[in-house]
Amino acid sequence: MANIKSAIKRARQTEKRRMHNMALRSRMRSSIKKVLKAIDEGKRDEAVASYKDAVPVIDSMVNKGIIKANKAARHKSRLNKTIKAMSA
Repeated sequence: MANIKSAIKRARQTEKRRMHNMALRSRMRSSIKKVLKAIDEGKRDEAVASYKDAVPVIDSMVNKGIIKANKAARHKSRLNKTIKAMSA
């Protein structure tokens, strides 16, 4: 544990930020799982709607620095590819 006042404050800030980031990351994962669940159930319309809701959430995680841009692009690409494969 930190002994210096500034280090104690920094530890407190870090923990607060970590909890906030965990919540944001969880929100993103939940939105992705929602799309995947609709895909597994074969509900294309629901999957498309969930995907449209998930994209802004994923993009906002990039802007907040929670995930990198390539990871966001990879998630969006794979989800979109899977949804398109449903119609074929």
